[in-house]
Amino acid sequence: MKTFTPCKGKIACRDDGENCMVCGRCLQEIVETRRLIDGLAELAMSQEYENLGEFTAYVAEKVEKKVRHRREGDNRS
Repeated sequence: MKTFTPCKGKIACRDDGENCMVCGRCLQEIVETRRLIDGLAELAMSQEYENLGEFTAYVAEKVEKKVRHRREGDNRS
């Protein structure tokens, strides 16, 4: 496994064509992460959630639980 390094922002991002030279993540990972975040933002906007913090906390918690569950399943094999 590797450690996730958050993006420092588009202004800080410099790349070598494959990886960001600031955070070290591959460009494909950055693009996919942005796509998923944009989708969640669109969902929150279209639903007009006023309790945005609760929505984002719920999503973060569910993602973490799902990944942990899948990893546990992989370890049992």
